[in-house]
Amino acid sequence: MRFEPVAPVRAYERVVEQIEEAVFSGRLKPGERLPSERELMTQFGVGRSTVREALRVLQAAEMIRSRPGDPRGPEVLAASPAALQRSMQRLARAEHLGLAELLQFRMTLDGSAHLLAAQLRTEDDLAELDTALTAMRTGAEAGFPEFSRADVAFHEIIARASGNPLLVISSEVVRGVVLELIEDKLAHARNRTSLMRSWLTHHADVLEAIRDADGGLAAQLVKHALYDNYAEYVPTEDHRLLTPLLD
Repeated sequence: MRFEPVAPVRAYERVVEQIEEAVFSGRLKPGERLPSERELMTQFGVGRSTVREALRVLQAAEMIRSRPGDPRGPEVLAASPAALQRSMQRLARAEHLGLAELLQFRMTLDGSAHLLAAQLRTEDDLAELDTALTAMRTGAEAGFPEFSRADVAFHEIIARASGNPLLVISSEVVRGVVLELIEDKLAHARNRTSLMRSWLTHHADVLEAIRDADGGLAAQLVKHALYDNYAEYVPTEDHRLLTPLLD
């Protein structure tokens, strides 16, 4: 494995870029080792501090595992869903992203997940959804915490049924952040029981659409439900970001 010398200005970033590219392209595979620090210094044409800073960045991103003094060199790690989830959580909580953008993204993600789930679901998926819906009905009687856990499980099953792990991770992150931003909705709801019953009706309709393999209906049901429940928290001028998804 050979690397090219880099420019001295912020050289560690160029080092990171080359190593990342080698991993993404498959030239460096999980379990393989990078050269030693001394060899990296020679190949990149930089000093020890630059190499160590690059390795620190790569380790923080969980692309490598580096142990000081290890003569075998840093180990390349396999891609981690947990690392992606943490990165997305940081992005979703960034100050420049408002509730409108997050809700728009969630409507897009959930709509796509429901569409795919309706076409790809198995009998086991349907059985799990039935179980989650029953748990929601029980939870509505026991109290909101129980209802909420079953609700989360229902959405996780649909995301998994889409067959795409990126949808699973993205949906979980965005759903969590949106709920954090509007968690007072139920806390200040005048009639929690009525609200939970309304959501039960919605989930039952979604399950039937998925059971009937009607992806278009399932997608529209979830997007309209998200808009109806959360758009009131979005500034009126930002509703334009959401309404195109309702067509």
